[in-house]
This record gives sequence, C-alpha cells and structure tokens, in this order.
Amino acid sequence: MNVTTSAGMFADLGWMVLAQTSPPANAPTDSAAAVAIQSLWDFVVKGGPMMIPIGLCSLVALTVVVERLVSLRRRIIIPPEFLPAVTKLLDNGADARTEAVEYCRENDSPIANLFAAGIRRLGQPVEVIEKSIEDAGQREIVKLRKYFRLLFVIASIAPLMGLLGTIFGMISAFQTVAVSGEALGKTELLAKGIYQAMITTAGGLMLAIPVLVAYHALAARADRLLGEMDIMTVDFIEEYAHAQRDATILEPKLRAADAGEDSEDDGDGKAESVMASGHGVAQR
Repeated sequence: MNVTTSAGMFADLGWMVLAQTSPPANAPTDSAAAVAIQSLWDFVVKGGPMMIPIGLCSLVALTVVVERLVSLRRRIIIPPEFLPAVTKLLDNGADARTEAVEYCRENDSPIANLFAAGIRRLGQPVEVIEKSIEDAGQREIVKLRKYFRLLFVIASIAPLMGLLGTIFGMISAFQTVAVSGEALGKTELLAKGIYQAMITTAGGLMLAIPVLVAYHALAARADRLLGEMDIMTVDFIEEYAHAQRDATILEPKLRAADAGEDSEDDGDGKAESVMASGHGVAQR
C-alpha cells in the first residue's frame, strides 16, 4: 500500500471519529455550535497552543515522506541501463577501466558509486577491493536513510505533545471551574473544557500513527534496495576481482612451465650434439 494512501486513511478515520462526537440533537443550540468541529482550522483552534507544534511537525513529516518516496525509486538508486553498460566496458579489457570509472561518475547513482570504488582498485588484492566497496557502501547507506531519524523523532514526540496539550487544557478547565462561582454544580462547563483538551491528544495520535507507518515502509524500501546493491557488488567482485587474482596467480606458473620446457629443449639439443660428436670420434 502506498504510504501517502495509508496516511490519508488514518486522517479520514480520525475525522470520522471526531464527527461522531458531536453533541446530541436535544442539546442547546449555543452549546452545540461552541463544541462542534466545523473545519480543520476549527479543530486546530479548539486544541489550543500545542496544536501549533503538532501542525508544524505534520508539515515537516509530509515533506520528508514525499522527498524520500521520490528519492528511493529503484530507477534512481539502481538505473536499469547501468549494469549492462559498465559490464560491456569492463569486458573490453584493462584499458577500458578509465572509461568505466568515468561512466560511473557521470551516472552518479548509489550503485555507480559502489562500482567506481571497486573499479579503481582492480589489480590490487581482493581484500583492498572489498574494503573500498564497503567504505563506499557505508556512505551510500547514510544517504539512503537520510531524514529517517527525523521521522522517528516526530512519531515519538507527537503523542507526547498531544498529551502535554491535554494536561494544559485540563488544568485550564479545572482552574476555570474553581474560580467561577457560577460553575458550581454545572458539570457541562468542566466537560466542555476536558473535551477541548482531549483534541490535542487526538491530533498527536493522528500525526504519530501515519508517520510511524511511513517510517517503517520507507526503511523497508531502503533495505530492499541495499540488498540488491549488495548482490550486484558481490557478483562484480567474484567476476572481476577474483578472476584477475586467479590470472595473476596462474601467470607465474605458466611462465615457469614455459621456462622448464625451454630448458628441456635446450638439454635435449645439447645431448644430441654430444652424441653426434661422440659418434664422429668413434668412426675416426
């Protein structure tokens, strides 16, 4: 399910619950007008001053969620045309490594940055290549999880801000009843104050729940993309770094084998010449 869709569902559910809390039909008209929530602005106003930071946090959270949804698209993190293109360049030989690094720099995607770090170290020990890719991967993880901590903080403090607003509202309601002589025995005045105070708790929960869902959804998407990038880099190391290491190990052995064959050929030639000279002496 889309994150923004789930957030909208939570908001609609909250408004449905608030709509059901309207006063009964036989209540006085003035009281009904004072208590009923007519609009979003009316909801914020009735919640008191603590609705201001809750509203600001909702705007920040919405901005972060939209930005991360756009930035964590797969075609931005792992462009579909990148792997075939860079593989084709690497298959052209060692002379094409500079072109492959330049292509990775121009692509400027997270997977391209990982490959560029590995291609620059080709020809060195496999451990050096793996360490370079690991360091580049740590930097890309930080970029992919950008603003995640901010979402988690908002989801954590939103209910607390709502609860704080409710406490302030209840203090104000009881204070009004205490200082007003006319409020004695009129529970509707106290109920009205508590009703308005509870709005901040509802506002905090209406913010925290969808933000927490968005946080986990975005974190799951980032982890899935990181897993795909890890598989691609492992295949790169096995195909190019290990293959190059095996070629480096086999090359001295092949040279030694060729040298041994040459020495055997020289030895056979010398033996034949000695035998030929001995045969000539015998004939004399």
